[in-house]
Amino acid sequence: MRLLKTAYHPDLSPKSIEESRLESSELNLIERHAARAIVLKGDSILLLFTERYHDYSLPGGGIDEGEDEIEGLKRELQEETGAKGIRNVQPFARYDEYRPWYKSDADIIHMISHCYTCDIDDELGDTAFESHEVSNGMKPVWVNIQTAIAHNEEVITNSPKKGLSIDRETFMLKVILEELV
Repeated sequence: MRLLKTAYHPDLSPKSIEESRLESSELNLIERHAARAIVLKGDSILLLFTERYHDYSLPGGGIDEGEDEIEGLKRELQEETGAKGIRNVQPFARYDEYRPWYKSDADIIHMISHCYTCDIDDELGDTAFESHEVSNGMKPVWVNIQTAIAHNEEVITNSPKKGLSIDRETFMLKVILEELV
């Protein structure tokens, strides 16, 4: 899968990560793989709107231990949007990022997002959100892709409550608009 971008949190850089590795064997970097879905209908895209961060993002999430990427994609897409009849799954691109990790099991996370295009049935079923997704006010929505990009750019510029993933999501939406819409 082609790599579109490797992004670094403002507190990190390729040099700082490498120096930390050389200076200390105590640096703990974990790698996490995620699968994200690109579902289009004309110039509309199926996204998640998260009230807490007031942003749009691609549906998807972490791939479980031993789980195939495509099976993880289908599971996450169904859980987060209620999608049914997921088919024609095709690899699109990858987005890598390094950022500080907030849990005690690591200092830095290397998140690898595998993005796939796919088709789904027209009607969405019930979602199966995790408790933190419910408390963050997540909901699936069909939205014009240009509207979603403009909205996220406004949040990036003006909102103090923006999440860490909005840069990734906005970058991906722009690539999707350019290459797929």
